[in-house]
Amino acid sequence: MSQFAIKPLADEPQIRSALGDLLIATVAGGGSVSFMHPLSLDDADAFWQDSLGAAARGERIVLGAFDGASLISTVTLLLKLPPNQPHRAEIAKMMTRVSQRNRGVATALLRAAEALAIAHGRTLLVLDTAVDDGAAPLYEKQGFQLSGIIPDYALKPHGGLTGTMIYWKKIGAAAA
Repeated sequence: MSQFAIKPLADEPQIRSALGDLLIATVAGGGSVSFMHPLSLDDADAFWQDSLGAAARGERIVLGAFDGASLISTVTLLLKLPPNQPHRAEIAKMMTRVSQRNRGVATALLRAAEALAIAHGRTLLVLDTAVDDGAAPLYEKQGFQLSGIIPDYALKPHGGLTGTMIYWKKIGAAAA
């Protein structure tokens, strides 16, 4: 197993380019991450510019996992939620290059996101994943509990509907 480094990402041209490439590859491969195939480089770049701008404002944390200089995976921790939800954070946009899967990188990113959520005073993490080809086994292995399934929730990147699975996990002091 190769080593990889995890760090928060900032809005730099090479970072946005690498994130854009990863998003386009994820969508092309059928990953249900809110976009349809084909996803243009301009649309991917606009998404990451907005997301990294929100990170600069402290509304979220975009983490990247690197193998050397190559971005191989990312996850976003959403922190800016409505005023009645200051205790929770949301996991979003978990993406790993197909060639890098089964190396433990997604698990390491989830653990890093959870540690950051705890550091920000959060006691509950939530996420959703597609029923078809989603990452449910990964999330369940990390202690997330299935709340339920919403059928026909979103379009798959290449067409057709898929349901979504809603998960939650108590963290920090709430997990004790």
